[in-house]
Amino acid sequence: MAFHSWLIFLATSIGMSLAPGPNGLLAMTHGAMYGSRKTLFTIGGALLGFVGVIALCMFGIGALVRASVLWLMALKLIGGAYLIYLGVRVWRSPPIAVEMNNVPTSARGWALFRLGLLSSATNPKGLLFFSALLPQFIDPQRNLVTQFVAIAVTYVATEFAAEYAVACAANRIRPWLSRVGRRFNRVCGGIFVVIGGVLPLHV
Repeated sequence: MAFHSWLIFLATSIGMSLAPGPNGLLAMTHGAMYGSRKTLFTIGGALLGFVGVIALCMFGIGALVRASVLWLMALKLIGGAYLIYLGVRVWRSPPIAVEMNNVPTSARGWALFRLGLLSSATNPKGLLFFSALLPQFIDPQRNLVTQFVAIAVTYVATEFAAEYAVACAANRIRPWLSRVGRRFNRVCGGIFVVIGGVLPLHV
């Protein structure tokens, strides 16, 4: 990948990371519920999922998905169903505690990591978007693995910065979130459910 192409991809990655999406919402929710440190597990899972999606797109699976209606529909349904499930879980979550150190014992690192991973890896729009975007930056004359590393590291860096900033901001406004209590969880959960319901209907 040429340097000027990388700069364009960097700017694109920053815009993508700052745009509202399921993973940013999940990072904000977990940041408010469990604190920014524990949300690192959520973010780590999401980043691993994004790396997997980028790898699939760059190494050919993205083309298969774009060409197959059945593959596309299956991924859309799986992603939508998972987001609805995630929304129901967030909706039913207990109110957020005021104390910064009062972290729910049920929020284990592996569970948060898994939620972040599934949220990014099962989002078919991410797969479709990357499979359409990445060919614009791939140089067929250069090593594909090297380009994959450059693209993946760049996107991981921008996405991490965006999600962690959201998690930290949510953690700082935790006293306010404790006042709205269960309503905040229901709003976030409802958004997930809406995204999951609408996702299979659109490309």
